[in-house]
Amino acid sequence: MTQSAHRSVRYQHAAARDDIGDLVTRRPLPGATLDQLDPFLLLNHHGPQSYPPDNDGLPFGPHPHRGFETVTFILAGELLHADSDDHQSVIEAGGVQWMTAGSGLVHAEVSPESFRRAGGALEILQLWINLPARLKMVEPDYTGLQHDEIPLVELDDGRARLALVAGFLAGEIGPIRSLTDVFMSTLELKAGARISLPVSRERTVFLYVIDGEPSVGGTAVAPHQLIELENDGDEVLIEAERDARLLFGHAPALNEPVVAQGPFVMNSHEEIEQAIRDYRAGRFGGLDI
Repeated sequence: MTQSAHRSVRYQHAAARDDIGDLVTRRPLPGATLDQLDPFLLLNHHGPQSYPPDNDGLPFGPHPHRGFETVTFILAGELLHADSDDHQSVIEAGGVQWMTAGSGLVHAEVSPESFRRAGGALEILQLWINLPARLKMVEPDYTGLQHDEIPLVELDDGRARLALVAGFLAGEIGPIRSLTDVFMSTLELKAGARISLPVSRERTVFLYVIDGEPSVGGTAVAPHQLIELENDGDEVLIEAERDARLLFGHAPALNEPVVAQGPFVMNSHEEIEQAIRDYRAGRFGGLDI
């Protein structure tokens, strides 16, 4: 029997500041040092910031997608989702929205009227996860989860808590059944926490430091960094001298061509052109919000 080994840090990819109007936005992926982390395509970190009363809210009105999935973590504030497949929900702090764009839909992610009226704290992460060629044209789907619908796994005698969105850990099952065997979670570590999370060497780890300065595999890491790991172990060791929060996931690499243009992610330029034609022809449906 081989002994377990902790994965080491290959590189820390800093999030670049790229505000969208008055919305504070940091983006580690894609970035200057990393184009993609197969199958993970993009991460936007919006906030943290405070909106005043009578604000205009988030700027993400109706727009199309095809060929991938979006996972949106509402860390603070609230978010209204609506799409052309007749899904609509308002998800509050601690909740998650998981949308499979698949063959194509139009959706909007905006602030509900209550938030625009009252204002308040806002912090959101949005992650794009690629779909393989065989699932690019799958039927669109959406699941909105409030914080109390996501199981919390306590680790290291309660010094760490993992909110399990998708996958299996410590006898718990996440409420999302991923089409591509994605494990996805958020992690909160208190000072002094030390945890070791199992990940097979064949899987790509996605690890983003929301805040705090923990260490990963014995290497100190900084906030707003995407931590790329080597495939040299089957556990991920995370330690925190002070409180920290992280986004932690892993998935099999697809090892397929990626051709992206704006809101479409396909395997060829021809498929991108077809997506544009289909959208312009109204085949994604419409949304009035």
